[in-house]
Amino acid sequence: MFMVVIGTFEWATFDLARRVPKKDFFIIVLVTIVTVMTDLAIAVITGVIVSALIFAWDHAKHIYAASHVDANGTKVYQVNGPLFFGSAARFLELFDVDADPSDVIIDFAQSRVTDHSAIDAIETIAERYAKAGKTVHLRHLSQDCRALLTRAGSLVEINHIEDPTYKVASDTLA
Repeated sequence: MFMVVIGTFEWATFDLARRVPKKDFFIIVLVTIVTVMTDLAIAVITGVIVSALIFAWDHAKHIYAASHVDANGTKVYQVNGPLFFGSAARFLELFDVDADPSDVIIDFAQSRVTDHSAIDAIETIAERYAKAGKTVHLRHLSQDCRALLTRAGSLVEINHIEDPTYKVASDTLA
């Protein structure tokens, strides 16, 4: 395996370091080192795992919320970006429980809830508002997310009336 690495490695790779993102170059060097130390299969698996973690870390920063108070005095948070394990902590920082009015709407029209960490983050926000004596309403959640929150005994009211039904395109003809 060591001979395979020597045969496929090019010193020109170090010239690449100035032209590619630092994270990508780090993965190249990591896979090369792991290949020399163990074998190519473990190096590839390591590279895939590290790439996935770097991707999650980068996308965790992409969640933000715009807020406004509507005519009824309800504060509406419009969440943008994916809500998943990597962005759950940032999501929790978006809300000001103490300064918000008694009614709060969290709108997920521009966001997707993707895993159980995201569900837990929504539950945590609901608990914080409940402790402050305030009500949280959720809008534009997918049916799967609504079902998970319902099974979990959610403390939040999910607004089914305003939520559209999301359908997946199909190749079959009716």
